[in-house]
Amino acid sequence: MTASVEPPKATMRPAARPPILGTDRVRSLGILLPFILLFATLSIASSHFLTRVNLLEILDQQASTLIVAAAGTLVLVGGGIDISVGSTYALSGVVSAQLALHTNALFAIVIGIAVGAVVGAVNGFVITVFRINSMIATLAMSFVVGGIATLISNGSLIVLYDKHGFGDLARSTFLDAKTSVWVMAVPVVALGFLLSRAKVGRYMYAVGGNTHAARLAGVRVDGIRILTFVLSGTAAGLAGVVDTSRVLSAASSSSDTSTFAFTVLAGIVVGGTSILGGDGAVWRSVVGVLFIALVGNGYILLGLNVLYQQVTLGVLMIGAVGLDVWSRRRRV
Repeated sequence: MTASVEPPKATMRPAARPPILGTDRVRSLGILLPFILLFATLSIASSHFLTRVNLLEILDQQASTLIVAAAGTLVLVGGGIDISVGSTYALSGVVSAQLALHTNALFAIVIGIAVGAVVGAVNGFVITVFRINSMIATLAMSFVVGGIATLISNGSLIVLYDKHGFGDLARSTFLDAKTSVWVMAVPVVALGFLLSRAKVGRYMYAVGGNTHAARLAGVRVDGIRILTFVLSGTAAGLAGVVDTSRVLSAASSSSDTSTFAFTVLAGIVVGGTSILGGDGAVWRSVVGVLFIALVGNGYILLGLNVLYQQVTLGVLMIGAVGLDVWSRRRRV
């Protein structure tokens, strides 16, 4: 007589909380409402705000920031962060300026952008091969790259006021807008399409959302991460060349590069891209950057004390990060 074997009891697991759709919607579309409210407020408060000259000037001034923020979104979505964009921006500007003094404009532009791509590739290699935290690695790289930029420029301003051919990259006009705006639009649209529509974009979300699961699914995690940093470095290089062309000068000031990197990161985070990875969109970063630009523009047009602008940016970043953490806890 054989003993009966009882079937194993099923392990009871608590049911997962369903996603909070309203919370996700707040994170994904939340930047639009404050942007629209701020835009409307400035339109009413200042007669100079809602003019073609002012709006096109904002786009011209923010062209480089938008380029780097678009690529930086891919880095954050992929689970990394690039602190070296400010120094890379400065190095590419200094290199392109030095070359523009002695060679033709096209060669200076191409090499300046290539320098950014090389820095991005080194960042990606160090992070993936040596398994160094991306914030630490890119912070260290920012010191290296910034030091090289200072050596090349001898710590002084490189002036290109007589190099009008080099200035044509950003200072020419097409359909009433400076060419810097059109140069900015191309990579921003391309990177937005890459992240939202291309297969590699889905891989970036997967890597940033759950690296282990992505690796088990056959995603080349290291390759994806290297790609995001190469794109970030290339974008920073392009931005540095564009701004050098726009003002016909270049410098390696550490304070300027730090401010630039902070502004880029602030725009991305305020736009709703998660600093924890796996969530974000290029269009949201674009709106975030423009929102910050409108804040600065409003301070000037309304005659407010611009010293409070940094305080405002800090509060906005804290609020955006807090919203991200809160929404993730609600989904757990």
